[in-house]
This record gives sequence, structure tokens and C-alpha cells, in this order.
Amino acid sequence: MLTTSPIERILRGLAITLVCLFFMFPIVWIFLMSFQTNETILRIPPSVVFAPTLDNYQALITGKLETAAGMLEINFMRNLGNSLFLSATSVAIGLLLGVPAAYAFARLKFKGSEDIAFTLLSFRFAPPLLVLLPLTIYFQQLGLANTYGGLIWVYQLIVLPLILWIVRGYFEDIPADIEYAYRIAGHDFWSTFRRIALPLAGPGIAAAGLLSFIFAWNNFVFALVLASADKQPVTVGALAFVTASGIQYGQVAAGIVLSIAPTFALALYAQRYLVEGLSLGAVKG
Repeated sequence: MLTTSPIERILRGLAITLVCLFFMFPIVWIFLMSFQTNETILRIPPSVVFAPTLDNYQALITGKLETAAGMLEINFMRNLGNSLFLSATSVAIGLLLGVPAAYAFARLKFKGSEDIAFTLLSFRFAPPLLVLLPLTIYFQQLGLANTYGGLIWVYQLIVLPLILWIVRGYFEDIPADIEYAYRIAGHDFWSTFRRIALPLAGPGIAAAGLLSFIFAWNNFVFALVLASADKQPVTVGALAFVTASGIQYGQVAAGIVLSIAPTFALALYAQRYLVEGLSLGAVKG
């Protein structure tokens, strides 16, 4: 049995602490900035000791920001709600379509299956600007421009290939004999898929859903071009005050904190599924 000396444990703990501080410092500093005024933020030398204020968050929630040019009205909370609705709905539809498709590609070998799967994956390769012009024209002809339905449709280009290829690997790792034995016992195809395949691939499905939600939440280009201000997500809506003249840096920091808080909280809550889902296939392979 391998044992580690006290010095080795101390050095390892110190190294882990330094790495965590290095990567977490920007997030912690922005979080602290969100409770400060401009005078405190621009103070030289900077200090972590200050009188906190909630004015920055209050300004974002009420939609009234004080700038050097005057009062600026924004719909930050509406944009935040749009991000939540668009991301959650897109991932739900992506899982509804992508999980059965991934199972079909993993279990049903038919002519052209690999070509179709690779074509779907290639949507992730294409630069967004490459498809924006034709999408804009088609959406205007179909009446989908500046609609939630149109944005959710476009978001499938982001989430569906990711879900399909991640979940497909987990279905392929499940021994087919387990499903055959369950079907020999008198159960139909749908029961086998629902009671055997889905639970065994659960960590992979959870990881794919989480990653898809993060990618959908962070989308910027599609929503910038295809949606107006009342339907734009927070990644686009934040431009209204980030680029404003004389904006308070604390308000920008508060906007960043509120923008990343949902995905950060979701990642912390589902980290067990994420780690297990992303590592299970590698272990089995």
C-alpha cells in the first residue's frame, strides 16, 4: 500500500490551492467589484476591504442605470429570463430529439448512418457567420424572424449535434446482450429503451444536457442578428449598458455575476453527473 509523507501532502495541498486561486481569482474579483462603487474600484492601491453596496444589483433589477450621460433604461431581467427560456427549451427539445436519434445510430446500422451522423456533427464546424445570411432570409420568408420559435430552432444547430454524439457513445458502450435478454423476457422495443438503455446512459445524457445548456446560454451571434431587444438573451442584452458611456464598473460586474450565476450554479449542482458522464465512456473504452 502506497503512503505519502506529511511533506508531500503539504506540498500537494499547496499546489492545489495555488491552482484554484489562479483560476478563481478573476471570478472572485468580479464578484467583489459588483458590491463596490466606481470610486472604490478605481482606488489605488486596490483593496479587498470596502463598504459593500447593493446599488449595482438594484439598478440592474429595476432596469435604471445611472451613467455619466444620464439615466439609462434597460431590460436586463427580461433578457435574463429570455436566456433561461431559450436555453432550457432548446436543451429539452434537443434531448427529446437527440437521445432517440443517438440510440438509433448506436444500435441500428443502416446505409448512410455514419454520413448522416457526421453531417449533423459538421453543423458544429461551420462558423456562425457562414449560415447567418441564408438563415435570415429563410426566417423572413417563413415568418420566424424575431420569434422565440426561430431562435429555438437555430439553437438546435448548437445543442443537437453535441447531444447526439455524446449520448451515442454511451449507448454504444452498453452491452447489447443486456437489451436482448430483456426483450427475450417478453418486453417490447420501447420498454427496453425506456427501462434499460436510458437508465444505463443516464450520466452521459445528464452531461450532454448540461454542456448543451451552457453552450446555448453563451450563444451570442445568432441572437444578436435574429432577435430584437425584447427577445434577446442576456449575452446580447448586456451590450446595452456595457458599451454605454460613463457606465459604472460595479454595474458591469454585477451584470456579469447575474449572467454566469445560473450556469455556474447548475454546473456545481450537476458536477457529479458531469464528471461521471464525461469519464464513464473513457473508462469503458
